[in-house]
Amino acid sequence: PGGSFDVSGLTLPNVERIEIVRGPASALHGSDAVAGVIHVITSMGRGPMRGTVSTRLGSFGRRDWSAEAAAGTGRAAYSFSLLRSQTDGILEFNNRHANTVVSGRASFLPDDRTRADLSFRVGDREFHYPTDGSGNVVDRNAFTYGDETLLAASVKRELSPRVDIGVHVGVVDTDGGSDDAPDSAADSLGFYGFTSLDHIRRATVDVRANLRLQTVVFTGGWEFEEERQRSFTESLSQYGTSSGRSEHARANRAYYLHATGEQGGLAFNLGGRLEDNERFGTFGTLQAGASWLASQRAGTRFRVAAGTALKEPTFFENFATGFARGNENLKPERSRSWELGIDQSLFGGDGRVRVTWFDQSFQDLIQYTFATPTPTDPNFFNVAAASSAGLEAEVEGGSGILRGSASWTWLDTEVTDAGFDEGPGAGFVAGEPLLRRPEHSWSAQLTVDAGSRTEIFADLTVVGSRADRDFTQFPAVPVELPRYSDLALGASIEVAVAEAGRPGFVVELRAENVLDQDFEQVFGFLSPGRALYVKGTLTFGGERR
Repeated sequence: PGGSFDVSGLTLPNVERIEIVRGPASALHGSDAVAGVIHVITSMGRGPMRGTVSTRLGSFGRRDWSAEAAAGTGRAAYSFSLLRSQTDGILEFNNRHANTVVSGRASFLPDDRTRADLSFRVGDREFHYPTDGSGNVVDRNAFTYGDETLLAASVKRELSPRVDIGVHVGVVDTDGGSDDAPDSAADSLGFYGFTSLDHIRRATVDVRANLRLQTVVFTGGWEFEEERQRSFTESLSQYGTSSGRSEHARANRAYYLHATGEQGGLAFNLGGRLEDNERFGTFGTLQAGASWLASQRAGTRFRVAAGTALKEPTFFENFATGFARGNENLKPERSRSWELGIDQSLFGGDGRVRVTWFDQSFQDLIQYTFATPTPTDPNFFNVAAASSAGLEAEVEGGSGILRGSASWTWLDTEVTDAGFDEGPGAGFVAGEPLLRRPEHSWSAQLTVDAGSRTEIFADLTVVGSRADRDFTQFPAVPVELPRYSDLALGASIEVAVAEAGRPGFVVELRAENVLDQDFEQVFGFLSPGRALYVKGTLTFGGERR
């Protein structure tokens, strides 16, 4: 609740593709789609059964293996994967990470007008962390854990060539927490032990209909979402044992209407959504965009988009008790964004240049204050505001054995309302940039077809200097994280081609942080040094070449 997501649990086996929708998207996707939507699409089997088994070994005790299988016909299809991933981490002790994920998807067409889909993902992971909040390696037995179950089912029915209706049901259940027992019998001073457990459920029902009128498609729907969280904490200290329990829930109903269309060289989308939340009331969001193909021959396209979005408060910000007091009257954080862009084809369509100017503003940002006006007042308020604007330029293309792309972003962020923050070490300082946002960043990728079924690649990322805070001191001290470069090199070699009665075999080699640079994305937390990995993949079945 509130939009957090642990990316470390996301794995790539059984993922067909990842789509990224940039800009505010709350009009169609609801709360938390403030700056974009990342859509991870599970693979769907096609044709005869195809399977793969792979393993990856390398630096920092990396030990991975996975197995996948998929098949499909015109009426039914399935995919299934199992993955186990382990690493010893980059620190000297107690830094192990283990992740096990089972995922699958099935689709069935009982007739020519009906389709049913079912997908699931079950994960279990554990992460041992030796660091305190300042990044110092101090603890030999602290760890976090989490079990996640995701189930989704949908049925779509075509009522006529112009109208179809669908129902989607989804449930995400997460059980996790942290455990930091006393290091030894002598560990009995100060706060020497802590444990927590959280159960979170997010359930959604979405009913929508599509109406096609010539070149325009109208989508209208109703969505109901319920979020629940049950938490338990226990702290051990020389002053005695303290514990806390909480259980909270909130429901949200939403109504939305969206239209997409294309006429000649003009394509557009327009939509709106009304959120009716039992905790923070009713809010509306809008979204609009258009692109115009100015010249088919020259390959020139102009783009424009604008929208608003919201992010609901977290349960902790609403309902916290103990050392911090939540505020049940918080409003959602809101954003407004617009952008202009141009796309230009190059070399007869073999290349492309893309330039985008964007401008965003954020209002009602939720901020924590230690010094409340009175002892009974909450610690969270909607007070801060910020802006973000910049220019993105991308180029990609290829010829012969070479294929490459490059991008550059210039970013200008500014705190426009610092809220409760005071002093140079505050998290929000009026007139200063937002933390950890570089003014300049670059990336480049190059792929070379070296022949003999061998492909070589290089990825380079350069991140400019950015402001951060040293929170090991109170009040925090401003610091500047220096610019860093991250270079990866690798190759993929198809040792054997899959043929009838014989599996295929592919070897992949990858070196990360080749320059072995020391850098921090967050002050106090060092990123991994140079790493080498080798992966072997055995493929069998499927279409034969």
